[in-house]
Amino acid sequence: MRIFISTGEVSGDLQGGLLTESLLGLGKSLGLEMEISGLGGQKMATAGVNLIADTTAIGSVGLLESLPFIIPTWRVQRLAKKHLRENLPDVVVLIDYLGPNLSIGSFLKDNFPDIPIIWYIAPQFWVWTPMEQNVNQLVNVTDRLLAIFPQEAKFYEDKGVSSTYVGHPLLEKFKNNLSRDEARSFLGLESEQRAIALIPASRKQELKYLLPVMLESAQEIAKQVDRVKFFLPVSLPQYRPEIESMIKKSGLDITLYDGNSLELFPALDLAITKSGTVNLELALLKIPQVVIYKVNPFTIWVGRTFLKFSIPYMSMANLVLMENIVPELLQEEATVTNILTESLDLLLNGDRQKSTQKDYQRMIDSLHQGNQGILATEKVAQEIINITKK
Repeated sequence: MRIFISTGEVSGDLQGGLLTESLLGLGKSLGLEMEISGLGGQKMATAGVNLIADTTAIGSVGLLESLPFIIPTWRVQRLAKKHLRENLPDVVVLIDYLGPNLSIGSFLKDNFPDIPIIWYIAPQFWVWTPMEQNVNQLVNVTDRLLAIFPQEAKFYEDKGVSSTYVGHPLLEKFKNNLSRDEARSFLGLESEQRAIALIPASRKQELKYLLPVMLESAQEIAKQVDRVKFFLPVSLPQYRPEIESMIKKSGLDITLYDGNSLELFPALDLAITKSGTVNLELALLKIPQVVIYKVNPFTIWVGRTFLKFSIPYMSMANLVLMENIVPELLQEEATVTNILTESLDLLLNGDRQKSTQKDYQRMIDSLHQGNQGILATEKVAQEIINITKK
């Protein structure tokens, strides 16, 4: 059974890796021989994917931000389409990664219309739809959509796509995580120390727009809170030199962390983080967080002026219940003053901490509803196998 998985960026690689593990596990139990190839990153390769190209570092958000990645993305697309022509799969799974995956989906429908296409973790058009033609194109290339949010499944079902809510795959990642005490012991933290993580980037552009304001905020926090230990997870090794240079200029003592997030996150008292999958990871561990995001000023101006950019929330922690569980600071609101205010309140205000914990639990309970004890990736793996038998 040949399966092709296409995704990009760090979060897509994570989800592709989890899915690959479930596919190979289910295939083994059913006596199915599987050959999985695709686009992704190291987590997918480690899980057993024959990687055609590494796409973890060629993603972006915005207009000007995307320009440096046009040619690299085009080259990867050529490689992928050549591979697909020469190694026709039984099924194709597209994970997020809107532009490139729309291109691959359209290529397949035009040339090999009998190959079923499953879209797993679709773009969040149910939150904001900038271009209706992208929605229509996704609908036209998708045979089956597997949604990780109930709202997502309903949105695409209403658009005419056969859709199923499978639950969120991160729930299974955090089944056996370290306790707070275990994680702090692993990191060598003393009981009086407060651990704070700065989580600026899974994309290159985020180092430019997010890390400087995070470092300035950390400088102010260090002045007002005793015994603070800062950590910064390095999402991709190629980002490390630039991160080290920026930290050196800031004068801060920050430990760069290359290990598993499950060993770091449970030990934290606070995270100042970019918007993305990491918000949900932190929320599942009930770690207080301040979520920020900034893009090029021209990008946000175009979005607001011509694309009517307006979203209820940007972090998954808030989108699950459509409530303000964690503070979000977008663009001009992402200032040192605002980050400092929210951070100190989450660190020092006991009532705010209790309220946040209760809200996190409601969010977690909502994600568990309807999963009947079956893991999301197990459901997805079964759907992928089933669709090839039709």
